[in-house]
Amino acid sequence: MRDYCITTDSNSDLPREYIDRLNTTIIPQYYSFGDTVYGDELNMPPAEFYERMKKGELPGSQANNPAVIEEKFRALLEKGLDIIHIAFSSALSGSYNNVCMVARELLEQYTDARITVIDSLNVSLGESIMVLHANALKDKGASYGETVDAIEAFKAHINVQFTVDDLFHLQRGGRVNKTTALIGSALNLKPFLYVSDTGTLVSAGTVRGRKKSIHTLIERMKATLEEQTDYSLPVGIVHGNCPDDARMLAELVKEQTGFTNIIINDISPSIGVHAGPGALAVLYYGKPRKA
Repeated sequence: MRDYCITTDSNSDLPREYIDRLNTTIIPQYYSFGDTVYGDELNMPPAEFYERMKKGELPGSQANNPAVIEEKFRALLEKGLDIIHIAFSSALSGSYNNVCMVARELLEQYTDARITVIDSLNVSLGESIMVLHANALKDKGASYGETVDAIEAFKAHINVQFTVDDLFHLQRGGRVNKTTALIGSALNLKPFLYVSDTGTLVSAGTVRGRKKSIHTLIERMKATLEEQTDYSLPVGIVHGNCPDDARMLAELVKEQTGFTNIIINDISPSIGVHAGPGALAVLYYGKPRKA
């Protein structure tokens, strides 16, 4: 029986230590400033990326590259490995469809191989939590099919609660209108959003002030935890160049929930294009996501 591997994309924000430890193949997502495209061989440190945004530069985002997907997948297939790919939400990017297209083409050539593309309907470390769970199942001896079925069920429980510090970038991406952004910024309103069961971003109200917004993230998290939650699972916290806020949120998670395994990472620039500097999110296993 062929062995298999778990792959994902750079929007998963999977930390380098896990990429190296699990030997995870990452499909790059792209972003740009002007005519310069980043995301594969050329990358920008997240802190520099967000500082440039703060200074008024407006980056763009692009989907993944089918030629790069094919190259990376073909290398794995040539090693005799089947592939389970956990993809960024299809509701937020065309990247999932690109991977599916490449997978179909490769399976016409590698007729004995298997490639399953799982639509995470999620973002950032929400994808990574699935990647880590899939690898844990594999290490325990789960078959290819068992791992696919388990992740398809598991993914509905990965919740995302996040806030942004500046409404401008959401307005630029069409998430809020210009009037709302202007009024919200003037009143120091911090909006909340969550990722729905269909992988879309849904507005969930506002609070006034940054500290209140961080505490509200915890309250929203606690309200969506299951009574029988497995507290050994990791919780993800990602941020747009606000590490102090991320550490504060991590301490609140430890103090007010039963989770102790906290992964903190930067929000990748390809997502940060839309979220902007100061974005902050908590991602965790909880109740099935709502619409």
